[in-house]
Amino acid sequence: MKKLLILTLFLFFNYSAFSQEDANNYKRSSLYTFMITDLQQEHSKTIQDAFINYPIPDKFNDHNGGLRTMPKLVDENLSKKEINELQKDSITQFLSNSNIAKAMVAKWFNRSENGSFNMDLIAARGSYNASDIDIKIAKQSERGLAMVADAGEELLKNTFVVVNNFKYTNKEEVAKKTQGLLSVVSSAASTAGVGGVSVVADATSLGVGVMGKGYVIKTDAHLYKLVWDEETAAIFYNDYWTDDANPDPEKIAAFENSNIFKLEYIGTETAWADLQSTAFTKKTDDELIAIATKNAGDAVIAKLQRAYEVFRTKTPLLSGDPLSAKIGLKEGLEKGDKYEVMEQIINDEGKTEYKKIGVIKVEKGMVWDNRLMAEEENTSEIEYTTFSGSKNKYFAGMLIRQIN
Repeated sequence: MKKLLILTLFLFFNYSAFSQEDANNYKRSSLYTFMITDLQQEHSKTIQDAFINYPIPDKFNDHNGGLRTMPKLVDENLSKKEINELQKDSITQFLSNSNIAKAMVAKWFNRSENGSFNMDLIAARGSYNASDIDIKIAKQSERGLAMVADAGEELLKNTFVVVNNFKYTNKEEVAKKTQGLLSVVSSAASTAGVGGVSVVADATSLGVGVMGKGYVIKTDAHLYKLVWDEETAAIFYNDYWTDDANPDPEKIAAFENSNIFKLEYIGTETAWADLQSTAFTKKTDDELIAIATKNAGDAVIAKLQRAYEVFRTKTPLLSGDPLSAKIGLKEGLEKGDKYEVMEQIINDEGKTEYKKIGVIKVEKGMVWDNRLMAEEENTSEIEYTTFSGSKNKYFAGMLIRQIN
């Protein structure tokens, strides 16, 4: 019994140490973000600069390319239904014409200036040994082929594009048009996922003169997924792959002239972010608008993840006691949200699998407010979100993913 207890403690502490050390090495989804530019819109440069300079959320690999904006392609004098359909079609066409899917594949395989490929990025993001998944070895090795298939399934198949269409509104103008009923805007923003005004002040006590000064940024975000199936992978490896050591001019030209790479449209969501000025901050108008733009981008990614299971990401547990993770309002968490807990394992073929071992739930009143400027709106000392679940079952580094 004593030996068994010592062995159990040894495994527990080693698992915990390993999990914390490797908590950041799990396979993330990858994300490329765009925005639609509208030079006629007020504060358009501030919004664009804020978007381009804002880092991709930590839970994603940054898969951005050099092109980050696309022109406004839809006449917004049309009906809302017509605008939504035309905007989706115009974005899809722009992404296709700009060969964004092919550029994303080229980035995955580290395409060099001379047109050759290597597996360095896939190895780094997938925690593989680059030499183990060298294509020449993979073609002769069953385990190598499993690793390549695993890389495609775990990495390329989970590569996404989000295109934001930001719209700016001055709340003072809204307040005038609605005869000071700013609560309508606040309620709409809160319902959509971000409510700043209602949290920090009571409109009835401060009046429209103060509460009407601030900014609302709305975004319609369109989600796409890179298509990486067996057929696409086979064509790539057989017809286009050429390595750094032996560049093949014919295969280089074949890739450049290819049109097999596609993006699949997944869906669209809308989110808001509003920020108050004057009474609550000394920040400039441009700073407030920039923060609202970033918060709107975070909020809409959270809504897309809630709406579309394929886009939901994994997050490592920070601790097993308390049961916690470094995600919060920025990711759209709400009390009662349920998350499955998974262990990452390697099967006999060398492929990664995720084994579900339980379910945890966000605790009421224990959601971390990690939105930009949260420290100015909220004096809470919570630094992570706490979950309820079985005790002594989950450890730091295990992965969680939302299920509702």
